[in-house]
Amino acid sequence: MHTQLREKIEDGFGHFAHLIYRNHWKVLLLVLLFVAGLATQLPKLMMDTSTEGFLHTDDPALTAYAGFRDQFGRDEVLAIAVTAPDLFDLQFLNKLKQLHEELRDNVPYLDDITSLINARNTRGEGSTLIVEDLLEEWPEDAAALAAVKKRAMGNAFYRNLLLSEDATTTVIVIKTEAYSSLGAEGDALDGFDDAFEDDATSIERQFITDDENSELVIAAHRIAERYNGPDFQVRIGGGPEVMYKLKQVMQTNMERFIRLAFGAIAIALFIMFRRITGVVLPLLVVLFSLLSTLSVMAIAGIAFKLPTQILPSFLMAVGVGASVHVLAVFFRHLQQGNSKEDSIAYAMRHSGLAIVMTSFTTAAGLISFAGAEVAPISDLGILASSGVLLSLLFTILLLPALLSIIPLKAKSGRSAEKRHAAMDRIVIGIADFATSRHKLVLVLSSIIILIGIIGATKVRFSHEPYKWMPTSMSVRQAGDFLDQKMGGASVVEVVVDTGRENGLYQPHILKGLERLKQEIEQIREGPVTIGKTLSVVDIIRETNRALNENQQIFYTVPDQRDLIAQEFLLFENSGSDDLEDFVDSQFSKARFTLKMPWTDSIHLYKLSDDLQKRFHQQLGNDVVITVTGMNALLGRTMAATIFSMTQSYIIAAVVITIMMIVLLGDLRIGLISMIPNLAPIILTVGVMGWLDLPMDLFTILIGSIAIGLAVDDTIHFMHNFRRYHLASGDVADAVRRTLLTSGRAMLVTSIVLCLGFFIYMFSILTNLFNFGLLTGLAIGIALLADFFLAPALMAQFYKLDTRGKR
Repeated sequence: MHTQLREKIEDGFGHFAHLIYRNHWKVLLLVLLFVAGLATQLPKLMMDTSTEGFLHTDDPALTAYAGFRDQFGRDEVLAIAVTAPDLFDLQFLNKLKQLHEELRDNVPYLDDITSLINARNTRGEGSTLIVEDLLEEWPEDAAALAAVKKRAMGNAFYRNLLLSEDATTTVIVIKTEAYSSLGAEGDALDGFDDAFEDDATSIERQFITDDENSELVIAAHRIAERYNGPDFQVRIGGGPEVMYKLKQVMQTNMERFIRLAFGAIAIALFIMFRRITGVVLPLLVVLFSLLSTLSVMAIAGIAFKLPTQILPSFLMAVGVGASVHVLAVFFRHLQQGNSKEDSIAYAMRHSGLAIVMTSFTTAAGLISFAGAEVAPISDLGILASSGVLLSLLFTILLLPALLSIIPLKAKSGRSAEKRHAAMDRIVIGIADFATSRHKLVLVLSSIIILIGIIGATKVRFSHEPYKWMPTSMSVRQAGDFLDQKMGGASVVEVVVDTGRENGLYQPHILKGLERLKQEIEQIREGPVTIGKTLSVVDIIRETNRALNENQQIFYTVPDQRDLIAQEFLLFENSGSDDLEDFVDSQFSKARFTLKMPWTDSIHLYKLSDDLQKRFHQQLGNDVVITVTGMNALLGRTMAATIFSMTQSYIIAAVVITIMMIVLLGDLRIGLISMIPNLAPIILTVGVMGWLDLPMDLFTILIGSIAIGLAVDDTIHFMHNFRRYHLASGDVADAVRRTLLTSGRAMLVTSIVLCLGFFIYMFSILTNLFNFGLLTGLAIGIALLADFFLAPALMAQFYKLDTRGKR
């Protein structure tokens, strides 16, 4: 019954090909109109390299972060480090002042700028609280400079924020606008309210865009470069700089990958077919598929993000496979003296069902990403699977129509015959070895897979976008410098919500924050090191000391509620707006910032849990503690990635197994056929473990992508093997005929796929290098599995005797 149904479907593809041949101009016109209509949307494509772009807009972590931004602004800062022999030399300070003022006046989307020039200096004169700039009165002589240096070096607030411990480096801190100016009415941060409570409203506002972030970073670079010199070394780091550099790299990578993929595919196709049409037609199918997919991306408003940058070149490599299988059979049939129409119909009848099934299994492997909690991975799953199905559509419609229109004839000469004969001898040799020595093949395969399993147990998870960039990049060098000199340039934010107005007036809350400051600044747990903390405690301690004759013994939080309230009021009336950076207008919420070096986000998720416990231990369970900020989002991203990928691996394996069983019409053979599909994944993960390559946001995709692609060749092998075996009952003969008809196409498509992924090794980013290397390796292993392991499994399953018969 299954055989009859399959034959009817295959006949249907043949009849469909005849129909397209007779209506080729109409089909071509419809396809062109379809693609042209979609392509009008391409100008709407966007890019997004932000950390928040890794999560869905309704993710609780992102919702909390949006509320934080509404209340306190953007946590990421642009840090401009300046190194000089003497930071308190008058010439240096004059130059620093010029740089500070030029940045202040000319960098767009700047919310605030802080440096030694305008650093807060809190002091008391009698009972009067004075909050002024450190350099309120410009020093004119050595004595004045010495006094400034003494005040700066004695201020704990400046240390590791504006001044390095060794006083060789100072930092200009630029806080940028939190939200985009696009469509804004009035000030983006208008209204110092408690929007933190209205999370739903926060999400609707657009964060500062990639283009705006790039604009401010470019402006800062343009200004800073004019000041850079031997005695005034300028380095720029921080979150906005990292985002800008990642965007630059992403644009460069995408252009490079598309060119390399196009060239590699063209060369591989020409080597196989030795015809211009054999190169041009598959590339046209791929081009139409790519344009259509990117248009769908633009229509849906999905931006290019770090993981989705692989989409164009990925679709080029994957989309060419179906065309290769059709053309391989078509040209072979044409070479045998058949008419063009009959050859098209024969190729579609022979390969139509197989390419439909391979496209659906590939799409199934990719669509398993759709439910991922990591937004760009979900986007990649939806878009890549859509692209694969669009490629199938154009292969079935456009390819036969173009073959019908283009003048083609069989090649004459012996060179082609010699090439085919040489290839046939190799294929027959592989087939005979795999079937006659099937037990040896199975034993060796089992040993190799076991080694892979052992290696897989050694795999470690990691998500560290900062370290994807090579150490030769200026942003990486600046970041490493800031980590070493200033205790880091990234932050984790904690919001303490007392739940009542003036809750921060309570001494036990502020005393608890004071203890937490001392406790957290001592954290040195493996790779997690806290360089500095910033909070309202710094302000209240400075104020209390100033109102007590500037005596250091009073650099602490007062014990009385009324005194705390009074000191807050005095500070507010001093003219400084620094308090707004750390508390809300009702004094019910406090911001606590942890400054730290860039670190692997796998540790940040654990740090979030640790901070929750520490804050509750010191402040009690009546307060609400929210750990947020960019680093917290990175930690959440890693946790979501691990969960989502585990889920997608299971979905992909189950769905593809069911599809294999349905296609082959046999439960046992369907299950057996999954062994050559799963083996490459096991071995690739094993290689990662043995070589200590991390499982990150990119390499974690390999499993579902590889199983979706590896199964393509397995389907072509099993589909044709079943056909020939049912006809002859001879396993060895069925394997030979299968590899003779589909083997060449399997080889070329695998080579194209390997090259398509190996081009990622030309990436500047190390994570993409690893992804390309490992995925290409998985595809290569999958081909070997289909050439050796699959025939050996069939030989064992059908119990070959010494003569190669059932």
